[in-house]
Amino acid sequence: MRWVWVAILLPVSAFADPALECADAGSQVEIGTCVGRAETNVEAALVAAFGFAVDAAKELDEVTGRAVALPALETSQEAWKTYRDAQCEAVGASFGGGSGTGIAITSCRVELGRARVTELLRFLD
Repeated sequence: MRWVWVAILLPVSAFADPALECADAGSQVEIGTCVGRAETNVEAALVAAFGFAVDAAKELDEVTGRAVALPALETSQEAWKTYRDAQCEAVGASFGGGSGTGIAITSCRVELGRARVTELLRFLD
């Protein structure tokens, strides 16, 4: 069952620039809505991928008799969230408060989230 989810989640990380994926939208409002949907999908994929990584870390800790993999994973996830939020705020700040700021921040969150899904799925190897 786990590999079925991996097959479903991998396409989430396939695209590099969410704003370009939504370029067919006619206005900034439509682009914002499109990028917002992408963020919702990525957040769901992150939750699922993190759950799989937690299961793998628990299994590793049980096999090795050490309780290190799960705490390390949890710490890395919290650090990643802090990084994502700070990085995407910096991206938004680079827009100088212009009308594309929100789209840029959301696109950044989608892009970094997709990369994190890929990273988390590596724990399944």
